[in-house]
Amino acid sequence: MPMAEALSVLSDRLGMGSADVVGTVFARWEELVGPAVAAHVRPVRIDGDTLVVSADHPAWAVQIRHLSAQVLDRLGEVTDSARRPHHLEVRVRP
Repeated sequence: MPMAEALSVLSDRLGMGSADVVGTVFARWEELVGPAVAAHVRPVRIDGDTLVVSADHPAWAVQIRHLSAQVLDRLGEVTDSARRPHHLEVRVRP
């Protein structure tokens, strides 16, 4: 089995979503959200249809919540939109 196919099967079984979407989120995060946001907010994981991110300050958590629809739409533009996360969960890291 090719590595890409094996990773896709594994990520689906773990409930992480498709491997290409997971790879895109982590590899292209700065491109998806811009450098200012990426400096303070980072992706943590994809849990089913929810992208979980962490912010380094409550103000950045508010900002990314405000931008959540745009971030998810942008992710749909650069990946298979049917398999992209449909929700964004924001956590503030200590």
